Amino acid sequence: MKKLAMLSLGILMSLNSFSKELVRVGLVLSTGGLGDKSFNDSAYRGLEKAKKELGIEFKFVEPASPAEDEEFLREYADADYDLIIGTGFLMTDALKSVANDYPDKKFAIIDDVVELPNVRSLNFKDQEGSFLMGALAAMMSKTGTVGFVGGMESSLIKRFESGYEQGAKYINPNIKVLSVYTTGTNPFNDPVRGKENAISEINQGADVVYHAAGGTGMGVIDAAKEKGVYAIGVDSNQDEVAPGVVLTSMLKNVDVAVYNAVKDIQENKFTTGNVIYGIAENGVGTTEFEFTREIIGEDNLKKLEDIKTKISDKSIIIK
Repeated sequence: MKKLAMLSLGILMSLNSFSKELVRVGLVLSTGGLGDKSFNDSAYRGLEKAKKELGIEFKFVEPASPAEDEEFLREYADADYDLIIGTGFLMTDALKSVANDYPDKKFAIIDDVVELPNVRSLNFKDQEGSFLMGALAAMMSKTGTVGFVGGMESSLIKRFESGYEQGAKYINPNIKVLSVYTTGTNPFNDPVRGKENAISEINQGADVVYHAAGGTGMGVIDAAKEKGVYAIGVDSNQDEVAPGVVLTSMLKNVDVAVYNAVKDIQENKFTTGNVIYGIAENGVGTTEFEFTREIIGEDNLKKLEDIKTKISDKSIIIK
């Protein structure tokens, strides 16, 4: 009888495990897709972690152009996915339209705000991480001139530029900061133009160039390597793209925000509204300086840690 009871309990537990609904997440990547070593890759890593640790299922799609975004978002909604994620501010209008039409579905938008009762907006204090990049650039510059290459000129990328300039001037008030934005039809996935923009700044004396330009930034790093100056990556760890050339990367932990959103869905704790990740929330930061620790030097690294602490406790206010 005892053996039968244990067997029955085992069957019941097994049935319960199968009856638990599998959380399904749909991800629409921004133009450039996987392999950008930046924003898209980070979002994908967050879902890979959720699959491994939480047992969720996810699918992703790589639109050929932003014109396809709304179609793919609607397909996920029609297929009854539990969470639908749009990657990047260029997807804002499409996601807003779909979320309006599917008020019972849950959505998340990365890098913009959609004020709807079924949308979580995932945003980052890019200016905080960029302040650290500017400080490091100023520490490492011998010419007194550093550069910034942005993707599309927008309020979002302006945050990167502003933080970078403020950080550089925190270290050296007299430093010159050059800035250029990427024009054309694909400003976040145009490495050829990124390289041209970086070389232009290098020819004007910049010996450290920071990019906030997605796949376009691969051209910036290539230019730095070719011209014998330093680059700073963005979003994901790009240090290994050119070891010893890329000083560090401004990590924008999209993976953390995505994982947290999925976990909240699974635990029935999902809330909407604007969720903002800064240094204090492990939303932005630096890499571990795997290839450049000796190049930068321990004194400068200690200065960076001190600045990070001051940003977290609001001793340093970034505009």
